[in-house]
Amino acid sequence: MKRKLAITGAAALAFTFAGGTAHAQSAGDFYVSTGWLHLAPQDSSDPLFLYGVGGTPINQSVPNTGAGISDADTLALATGYFVTDHIATEFIAGIPPKFDITGKGQFSSFGTLGRAYQWSPALLLKYYFNDANAKFRPYVGVGATYIWFTGAKITNSAFENGVLGGPTSAQTSNQWAPVFNAGFTYNFTKHWFAGFSMSYIPVSVTATFTTARRTPVGTLTETSKAHISLNPIVTYLNVGYRF
Repeated sequence: MKRKLAITGAAALAFTFAGGTAHAQSAGDFYVSTGWLHLAPQDSSDPLFLYGVGGTPINQSVPNTGAGISDADTLALATGYFVTDHIATEFIAGIPPKFDITGKGQFSSFGTLGRAYQWSPALLLKYYFNDANAKFRPYVGVGATYIWFTGAKITNSAFENGVLGGPTSAQTSNQWAPVFNAGFTYNFTKHWFAGFSMSYIPVSVTATFTTARRTPVGTLTETSKAHISLNPIVTYLNVGYRF
């Protein structure tokens, strides 16, 4: 009898995780999730472009130069609302991750050149497949993000003084960009779920460097720019609670 009860209990447990209903994502449901966000730039860059020194136009690129962007990790928080059983809106943002900027080409010997912190909150519209009560629900989504950077700084003094020619400040452009998203959620109970998603964000930014270049005739202001394509792939592993 005990063996029969054990087998029956095991079968019920297996059914619960494999195919039972969870009274999951339905119209009117609100949810929050949090988890690990990994950003992996698929970066490329144009050569450093020198605009001018001391008011004199130069307008010349520096051959065999460039910059790359490191991967970064951060903690993210998302909130969402199911408009229908299959359509949901979601807002996601994270603690601004730090990206290291590395040299390429003739700058590669300097290693890390600087760093910057990225802000990129995003708004998504998602379509969920399967029935609203299904435990496993894949989805696709599309949306937009606004990207800006803070704390941009040249941290390599050898590069700053030896290549740029003196103390340098850095600024980056702000950009709107589309977000293409796909993922799934797995509903453990009526309220608790886990999820995974992957997003692609095609975006490029321009970094502007203003240098107080030391010259034989004194200190002159030099302006240079670098155009960098980031195009990150963003993965989000999370747990959430539905209200």
